[in-house]
Amino acid sequence: MARNAEKAMTTLARWRAAQSNEGARKEQERRPYLASECRDLRKAEKWRMQIIREIAKKVAQIQNAGLGEFRIRDLNDEINKLLREKRHWEAQIKELGGPDYSRVGPRMLDHEGREVPGNRGYKYFGAAKELPGVRELFEQEPPPPPRKTRAELMKDIDADYYGYMDDDDGILIPLEQRAEQEAREKCINEWISREKEPESTDVETTAQKSIPTQQDIQEALLARKKKELLDKYGLD
Repeated sequence: MARNAEKAMTTLARWRAAQSNEGARKEQERRPYLASECRDLRKAEKWRMQIIREIAKKVAQIQNAGLGEFRIRDLNDEINKLLREKRHWEAQIKELGGPDYSRVGPRMLDHEGREVPGNRGYKYFGAAKELPGVRELFEQEPPPPPRKTRAELMKDIDADYYGYMDDDDGILIPLEQRAEQEAREKCINEWISREKEPESTDVETTAQKSIPTQQDIQEALLARKKKELLDKYGLD
């Protein structure tokens, strides 16, 4: 009996030692608080996958509307916090030479949420979208986009705006050359047709008229003046 008891104690001691070692190992492998503290690409990938699993688990939990308003709000806050942390790890992975998950990574977890119009960044998931006060926010019309100032509008005005770069598109110059060739051929054809027409032989003949002298002009003026005086005083 003593021998069996010793064996049992030895087995229990080994099991406890294994458990303590595993707990210490888990304690050592705790995810860093800041993604910038991790300089190992393989570990950064592991922490990102761990966050994705946590997000997926909480997104599945928040679908249950019977959890209560406070628990749903807490879950929604935790999901948004994990999403921000995931983006930090993705930025760190890119900095360490890994893939750019913001471009090539799946965004299914992000698409599960819905943003309030005019409040980018915070999303509502599952039953959180039906909470009191949240449903009304989604029913509101989004605010109109802000009007651009004159300075912002002037930033978009360049040579293209005034048409100075139209010749560089490779389309306008061939069209102008074709129109110029057609206009030149039209002018040449009109000139040739005019040259082929026979010249008119009709010569306008006018009778030569005598040119009045200075004396004739004075006599004519005197006669007209005399006639005006006679008409004025009624003399014959």
